[in-house]
Formats: sequence, structure tokens, C-alpha cells
Amino acid sequence: MMLAKVPPSHVHLPGNTLDASRMPGHWLLARLGKTVLRPGGSEMTSNLLDAAAISASDEVIEVAPGLGVTTRRILAADPARYVGVDRDPDASAMVGDLLDGPNRTMLTASAQDTGLPTASADVVFGEAYLTMQPDSLKQRILTELTRLLRPGGRFALHEIAFAPDDVDDEVRTQVRADLTSTIKVSVHPLTVADWDGLLAEHGLAVASRFRLPLHLLEPRRLLDDEGVVGATRFVGNVLRDHDARSRVRAMRVNANHLRAYGVVAVRTGSDDS
Repeated sequence: MMLAKVPPSHVHLPGNTLDASRMPGHWLLARLGKTVLRPGGSEMTSNLLDAAAISASDEVIEVAPGLGVTTRRILAADPARYVGVDRDPDASAMVGDLLDGPNRTMLTASAQDTGLPTASADVVFGEAYLTMQPDSLKQRILTELTRLLRPGGRFALHEIAFAPDDVDDEVRTQVRADLTSTIKVSVHPLTVADWDGLLAEHGLAVASRFRLPLHLLEPRRLLDDEGVVGATRFVGNVLRDHDARSRVRAMRVNANHLRAYGVVAVRTGSDDS
């Protein structure tokens, strides 16, 4: 399925007042014209959407929607209700511009304290968000997101995992440090086993798993995600910006020992569990 492209609004991108050497990596890519910013690209998002099987009777909460590319695909399923949650007002405004009609809301709030009612969602969808949080905050966010899910509800997660699964602690520490230095945002990937274990701690039973190489900036993935015109525009923008080019090159190098990991898990238990 070809995604509808959403050209980013440079004026409203978070961190856009910073120069290319200091701007958070995902927003730098957006400024350069990248519309798909998720670790596994549109392929992983498609896998998760298929597995989550959003229907017209579902109430959906999306965490940190980014540029709203996945938001458009969720809305295409015409869910009974959609709520996006992002703590950044500029990011919220971008996605809010996509919403039209009743039961379509963008909420500026933290994912660890949304203020939304308990058991108010059939699907919670989150991409490339928990990886950016330290372990203690991952726990608090998952406590909140699980609270929002009804029993039997689906939690779709699209994050970064270490590769291979048995990578040693020294490599993990170095990869975290290198990636954090490159993208200017604290990064805390987990192994596949640790991601699954974290979900299990919160009563989420994994139903579907997907693994893909972390090839967000490789030529084939660029073409798949952005199309010929979008990929050409992005590459041209990178070539014209020396500081951005250096950082994009470093992001590609730091894909070593990492992969995209997607999961759809089902909430077990009851409303009062």
C-alpha cells in the first residue's frame, strides 16, 4: 500500500529553531523531507496495522503520532473514536490539522499521565516512542497505557531492539552512547526478550511479532517509504546541507547491532486487575 505523503511543516517542527548539528534526529530527517520516521518504515507499520485489525467499532489511542503518516492510515479504517496523545504542542498541532469531524481528538499530554478514562480504548498504537525513554519511564508509560486498554484490547508497539538477541552488555552500552550522541536524544533500546518481558509485566500477551533491519535511510527503504519523488527530494536536501549530511551518515552507521521490532500484544485480565 502506498502511503499518502505528508510534507512536514518546517515552521512547526519541534526543535526547528536549532541548527542541523543540534536538532533531534527524527525532526532533522523530517526537515529534510523524510515523512516516514519509524524504525521499520512503512512495512513494519503495515504489519502492525494488519495484526491490530482496527475496525469501525474500535476506539483508538495513538501515542506520539509524529507527522501523522500512521494517523492517516488509522483514520482510513474509520474507527469509532481516535485520540492522539503528544506532549509537544507543535507536534500536536501538526496532527490536529489532519483531524476532522466528531470523535477525532488530539490531546497535548504526557503518555505517562494522559488524563483519559480507564478502559477507554480497544487499540493503543505507539511507534518509536518507548525506545526514547529510560527504563523507569517505560514502566510508568506502560502502566498508563495498559490502564487505558480494555481487557482483550490490542497494544501495537514499533520500536528498536538490539541485534542479535544475545548481544553482550558492553556492545549495548556503546551502541546506546553512540546513537544518543548521533541523534541528540536519549535512546534506550532493549533486546527482543526484554521488550516481550516488559509487556508481560503489564499484563500484555504478545500475539504477533515482526523483525526488520534498521534500514530507514537505505536506498531501497527510502524508495519504499517515500516514493521516487520523495526519496529524490530527501537525498537532494541532504546533499545540499553539510551538517545534516554528516549526521545522516552517522545515523546509518549506528544501525549496526540494531533492528526494528514490532509487536501486537493483547491485554489480559479484567477491568479491575
